[in-house]
Amino acid sequence: MRLASFATAFALFFSIVFAQEQQPKRSPDVPYVPTPDAIVQSMLRLANVQKSDVVYDLGCGDGRIVITAAKMYGAHGVGVDINPERIREARENARQAGVESLVKFVEGDLFEADIKDATVVTLYLLPSVNLKLRPKLMRDLKPGTRIVSHAFDMDDWKAEKRDDVDGRPVYFWTIPEKK
Repeated sequence: MRLASFATAFALFFSIVFAQEQQPKRSPDVPYVPTPDAIVQSMLRLANVQKSDVVYDLGCGDGRIVITAAKMYGAHGVGVDINPERIREARENARQAGVESLVKFVEGDLFEADIKDATVVTLYLLPSVNLKLRPKLMRDLKPGTRIVSHAFDMDDWKAEKRDDVDGRPVYFWTIPEKK
């Protein structure tokens, strides 16, 4: 009887540990809402993505933006998401799209991610998150790096370009020269 109790406790312990590993390290900053394909196309077009670009998607969800950048333009891409389930989904989507060699997905906090190699950064966050992220973008990105945001602007940092897709805005900025 004791062996059965020990085995049950052991199984319960590992199921709890496994369940904890499946959860994000902290709550995501935004809910997962997939970016519609027409918006993805607009974002990549507005950023003028080329084969030589490295596209980072902060809060990448299922990976569709960097996967599309790889498929359509041959660009490299990095998706960052705090949710391990989204990262698994993104990796599987990249495998199915045949672009695994061009993209990678990192489970992590978008505020702590190493983004210095980005030439394009895509966002579909919230206004408050965009504003909280803005100092990191200015600090970590090289001048000339392009930033594109679906739906939400950056308050007093006026967009250089704007597109509207089915009534939904897409904003574009370029990281300025450092002073």
